[in-house]
Amino acid sequence: MKQSGKLIAAIASTAMLLGASACGSQPGNSSGSKAEGANVTTWAMTDAPWNPVKDAFKEWNKDHKDAQISEESFANDAYKEKIRTAVGSGNAPTFFPSWGGSPLTDYTKSEAITDLTPELKTDIQSKVLDSVSAEGFRDGKLYAVPTGQAQPVLLFYNKKVLKEAGIDSAPQTWDELVADVSALKAAGKTPISLAGGSKWPYLMWAAYLVDRIGGPEVFNNVLKGKKDAWSDPAVTKAMGMIQELVKAGAFGDSYQSLTADDRKDTALITTGQAGFELMGSWVYSDLISISKDFTAKDLGYAPFPTVKDGKGDPNDLTGNLSSYWQLSSKASKEQKKTFVDFIKTKNYSDTMVDAMLKQGQVPPVKNIESKIKAADDGSGYYPWLYQAVKKAPHYQLSWDVALPSEQGQAILNNLEQVFLNTMSPDQFVSAMNKTIK
Repeated sequence: MKQSGKLIAAIASTAMLLGASACGSQPGNSSGSKAEGANVTTWAMTDAPWNPVKDAFKEWNKDHKDAQISEESFANDAYKEKIRTAVGSGNAPTFFPSWGGSPLTDYTKSEAITDLTPELKTDIQSKVLDSVSAEGFRDGKLYAVPTGQAQPVLLFYNKKVLKEAGIDSAPQTWDELVADVSALKAAGKTPISLAGGSKWPYLMWAAYLVDRIGGPEVFNNVLKGKKDAWSDPAVTKAMGMIQELVKAGAFGDSYQSLTADDRKDTALITTGQAGFELMGSWVYSDLISISKDFTAKDLGYAPFPTVKDGKGDPNDLTGNLSSYWQLSSKASKEQKKTFVDFIKTKNYSDTMVDAMLKQGQVPPVKNIESKIKAADDGSGYYPWLYQAVKKAPHYQLSWDVALPSEQGQAILNNLEQVFLNTMSPDQFVSAMNKTIK
C-alpha cells in the first residue's frame, strides 16, 4: 500500500526524533527517509578477543550506510565502572556488553534494557550452547544475547619451565600442585603468575577450591541468600589452603603490583619466568598475539586440580560463560531493528566463528564440531575446551558477577586481605556473612 508524502515525512521525522533521544551519545537515523534501521552506538573492550566482534561491525557497516554501528572500546577494568555509571545515569550506548549475572538482573528490574524474546529467543536457543544461552534469560524472557567466546578458567602452564624444574605433567591434585610450587621455586621461577593488582583473579582460586571441596551447593546457598551461607566448612578450608599457598611463595613477591589489563602476568608465562597461571580462556588469544611460537610449542593447559575427599565434580567449571549484548530500553524501534538484524546476520556467523577460531577462541555455538576439529593446531586445545564447556556438570559464573554489586565488591576486598594474610579464614567468613541480606 502506498503512503502519502505527508505521512512518509511524518514517519521519517518521528524516527529521527526517536533516534536522537534514544541515548545520550547516539546518532539518529542518518537516512532521513527510511524507517528500516538507524545508526547505533556500542561499547566494547580493547582486549584482543574482541577483534572478531569488531570485524563483524565493520562487515555490517559496509552494507548498511544508513544503519551504522559506531563502537568505542575501553580496558576491561575501566569498562566495568564506566558502564555501571552510564546505565545508572541513562547515558548508556544503544547496546552494550556485560557478563550476565547480578548486573543483568539489575538492568532487567530497573527496565534499563529491552526484552528481546519475540525477536531473538528462537534464534539464540537454536544457535548457542544451552549452558551459555540460559544466562541471558530472566523469568523466561531473553534480555541478553551471547557474543564472543566461551570463557571458563583453566590452569595454563609453560611446559619448558615445568620440565626444567623436573615436573613431567600438569598437576591433577592439589597436593601435586603444592609440590610443583616447591619445585619451581627451587628452580628460581615464580611458581604461579597472578595479577593481584586487578583483584578479580583472586576469585578464580576461591571459586574452584570451594567447588572442589564442597561442590556447587555451597555457593548456590550464598546466591539464595541463605543465612550464614559462608560458614560452610568448605569456605573456611579453601581460604586456609589459599593462605598456605601464599606462605609457600607460590605467587612470588610482586603479584600485588601486576594487573590483568597490562598483560604483565601473562608475559611471565610466555617469557619463561613463571610456571603456571590460572586464567580465563580469553587469555589464549593474548598468548597467541604475544608469541605464536610459544603457544605452538610450550603452552600447556589443564583443568583445576581435585582436592582429596572433595565433593565437587572434577569437570565442574567456573569463569565467565561468555559476553552478552544488552539493548538499551531507550533504543528506538529503528535502532532495535538494526541491533536485531545485526545479531541475526553477523553474530556467530560462519565468518565470525572462523575468525574466532583463527584467533584462538572457542565459540559457544552448537554443531560446529567440524570447524573445531579443522581449527585444531595439534595441541587438542580447541576440541578439549569445546567439550569441557558443552559437558560440564556445573558451570559457575564468576562470583563477583553472580553476586549483587555490594557483595561482589566486598568479596573482592576481603579476598585481597586473605591473599595478603591480613584476614584469617574465620574473619573472611564473618565479613562475608554480614553482606547477606
